[in-house]
Amino acid sequence: MRRSLFCFLCLPCLLYFFSACSKPPQSRITIGSKFFTEQVVLAELLAQHIEAKTGIPVIRKTNLGGTLLVHKALLAGELDLYVEYTGTALTAVLNESPSSYSQSVAPNDYSAAVYRRVRQLYSDRFHLEVTEPLGFENTFAMVIRGDDAQKLHLQKISDVAPIAPKWRAGVGYEFLERPDGFPGLTKNYGLRFAKSPKVMDLGLIYRALVDHQVDIVAGNSTDGLIDSLGLVALEDDRHYFPPYDAVPIVRQSTLARFPQLRAALAESWQNRAPHSRSERSGCIRGCAEQVKQEVAMRADQVEVSWDAGKSKWLVRIVNGEEVIRRYCNLPKSADEKTVAAAAQKTVMDEGYEADTAQVSVRR
Repeated sequence: MRRSLFCFLCLPCLLYFFSACSKPPQSRITIGSKFFTEQVVLAELLAQHIEAKTGIPVIRKTNLGGTLLVHKALLAGELDLYVEYTGTALTAVLNESPSSYSQSVAPNDYSAAVYRRVRQLYSDRFHLEVTEPLGFENTFAMVIRGDDAQKLHLQKISDVAPIAPKWRAGVGYEFLERPDGFPGLTKNYGLRFAKSPKVMDLGLIYRALVDHQVDIVAGNSTDGLIDSLGLVALEDDRHYFPPYDAVPIVRQSTLARFPQLRAALAESWQNRAPHSRSERSGCIRGCAEQVKQEVAMRADQVEVSWDAGKSKWLVRIVNGEEVIRRYCNLPKSADEKTVAAAAQKTVMDEGYEADTAQVSVRR
């Protein structure tokens, strides 16, 4: 009797357990991105392309953070795919040195060799599929002010070496630590700057350059602000940076669940992808405007406080791990409604959406 009663009581638990195990897989996929404009744009374009070609519903999770954070989310199954760059995958994720490939292969095979290596190791180590490249790359770019380039006759990174002791560099957090980042760059080019680099949010580096807080920054080659602010990207004449071809990376289990996804991703934009930096920048800017109209980026939080040191209102735009700081030229005596409205305009100027109800004003 006790055994029968025990079995009867356990039956619901067993039924629940087996029903959970046999639960069908999700019928949708999730696309993620890192926290800069090009990544958000590419994620949205891929999402729209997949939905149009396959009918698979796509969840967008953009502005998640840096390379390793997004990579871990992919491994954990929180994402099904995102766009990575081959040089970043090789150095930041796989911890391999690009110099061994640049010296052992022909220059015209360098990009293909890095792609093949990344594709093989991602499959072996992570069970991830590196699909066909999208047809363009977004490499690091060492950027200076246009008037400095003209006045000092600077065209290449190596031209900076003689004046580096008088300059200060500005970099993002990730670039400071990456194997293909700041330490290797300064060693390769013999750059000895006056101070350690100023580390800041990526959204602030070009403004810091224009405001003469720093003299050279590590940006991205497709950043539209390079052209719009009259800045100059220096030539990597010693080929320090590896190729950074943009490639969608997908979980192999996701491809098994959705066989039609592979064919959709194979329809890359290679034949219509821009190749020059100005063309790429224009493409990203144009796509960003299109995506901004369809899927506007909403700031998670907007904080406004009085900065006594600068006698201005400081606006902090928080979006995930990214924090953008801007100033409003209003007197301290301005009423809260006026300050909130000015902050909202600042937020919109940065490409985000926010209404005055989201703005927190502290005096």
